Amino acid sequence: MIKKTLLAASIICSASNFALADSLVIGAPMPSFADKWMSYLFEGINDFDDKHSDVEIKMTDANEDPSKMLNDVDNFIDAGVNALLVVPTDIAIVKPIAKKASRADIPLVIVNRLPDESAMERIDAYVGSESIQAGIIQAESVVGMLDGKQGNVAILMGVLGHEAQIKRTEGNKQVFSEYSNINIVAEQEGRWDRAKALQIVEDLLQAHPEINVIVANNDEMAIGALLAARKAGLADADLIISGVDATPDALEYLGDGLDSTVFQSAKGQGYGGAEIAYKLAKGEQVQKMNWINFELVLEEQKIEYLYKYK
Repeated sequence: MIKKTLLAASIICSASNFALADSLVIGAPMPSFADKWMSYLFEGINDFDDKHSDVEIKMTDANEDPSKMLNDVDNFIDAGVNALLVVPTDIAIVKPIAKKASRADIPLVIVNRLPDESAMERIDAYVGSESIQAGIIQAESVVGMLDGKQGNVAILMGVLGHEAQIKRTEGNKQVFSEYSNINIVAEQEGRWDRAKALQIVEDLLQAHPEINVIVANNDEMAIGALLAARKAGLADADLIISGVDATPDALEYLGDGLDSTVFQSAKGQGYGGAEIAYKLAKGEQVQKMNWINFELVLEEQKIEYLYKYK
């Protein structure tokens, strides 16, 4: 699936070698090739690359190791790339990456994981989806499904401190706080993981049998929640479960235990990030903030969104 990868050892070549090449070169340090959602983002990058013969985008895998990512950045800078396109392992790493890029006078585009304000001042552009919007859309779908009935909500959160975890949860709470019939009874860190969420929800359903709504910061945790509910013998009608990302796996469960999800276009972010990096590499002006909107997905839209992954 990841067509254009490049190991760190193979990118150590001279800046003059790149200068002699016919095409621009964009270095793209990525957090993990094993992440399923990210694999669709990589497809978007490769799609842009395929459509533009005057650019080559080289991706490396940090295996979720910040020190490995910093080393990949150093190698790309030493090789004289024309721009850097980065999905950071975490937002704390953006500042040191930005310092390295600035010293080398190389444009830097950050994708998907929104840096804090001080780090944003140091980068050239950001491409991603506004995480609080996902939480708001998700919570509003739950409000509609409850239709005035009592909602006892458990929130499954991603890795604590991640921008998406913070903002998606904030969006949930912003909406739920407006409704007297909705009560948040539990919040647990599921670390974006299906198996972890399954374990958490098994325990939650025993400790809080009144829970009838589970909102998860991503689809993998939502799937874990519905599998836990099935193990507990609950019918689909007993729980409202909502996720975020609209991954193919989640879409298969939509209407079969999963009540809603929120589409985050991984391919759109990858393609958009590559396009912005390409423009910067050519010396063109770009907008600093480039948003790819979230979209609510319900059962009746299942086939439409599955086709987006074909």
